[in-house]
Amino acid sequence: MSRRTRLLRLTIAGAAVLALAGCASTAAPAGTDSGSEEGWVTPGKITVATGEPAYYPWVIDDDPASGEGFEAAVAYAVAEQLGFEAEDVVWVRTGFEEAIAPGPKDFDVNLQQFSITDERKESVDFSSPYYETTQVVVTTASSPAADATSIADLQDLLIGAQTGTTSYTTIESVIQPTQSAQAFNTNDDAKLALENGQVDAIVVDLPTAFYISGVELTDGVLVGQLPTPDGETGDEFGFVLAKDSPLTDQVSAAVDALREDGTLDELAAEWLGGEGQAPLLP
Repeated sequence: MSRRTRLLRLTIAGAAVLALAGCASTAAPAGTDSGSEEGWVTPGKITVATGEPAYYPWVIDDDPASGEGFEAAVAYAVAEQLGFEAEDVVWVRTGFEEAIAPGPKDFDVNLQQFSITDERKESVDFSSPYYETTQVVVTTASSPAADATSIADLQDLLIGAQTGTTSYTTIESVIQPTQSAQAFNTNDDAKLALENGQVDAIVVDLPTAFYISGVELTDGVLVGQLPTPDGETGDEFGFVLAKDSPLTDQVSAAVDALREDGTLDELAAEWLGGEGQAPLLP
């Protein structure tokens, strides 16, 4: 083999190694050490995740890009506060449990009524809260739960909620029923079980309770609000971000600014409303 031929082969081999190295280099999701300098999944864009599907009144017609519905509107308000145009908001979908599981994320922020808890903070970051609500017991007029006027009246009944939510844990910690709380994959599944008589009542957050009882159930009844285990009445919702995300402080500052200038209250009044119409159960 000639010296020229050996040099040519070495040159080709070196080029192949560099090409392979280039193919192996990919952008990492937010919350990792690589990726864009700003920490965004896609530089120049804000990637916002919500549920699949996303429910009224949080998102109207399962179309978050419309900006209609409380959480859709809050997402665009936060994006604007952070300096993004509406066309720079990219929507993706995730499951509820998937979003709060440990590990890298394919979104910058995620909002689908995530209650801020110390346990969840071990796996993900939260922004400061954009909304505070309570948990509410919903039933039908034909259910034995319809006549309940206290937590004690509910304890011998079969009560369900979406698994992995504050609604579900509130059943066990506040109502403390004699039968285990019934877990469902979604609020729709829980509502269907209520309609079919598989459970006596379900627990959901207050805005969802107003919609389910007033729109989706022909004979829906708001039994009442439940106190939280620590004696307070509020349950705070925050944006979920990857653990130790470099964006957490920025997103929290944007939420805080919207709270201080009254925007969050205005959006809640526009899309949620109905506060105070469900009595607090003793």
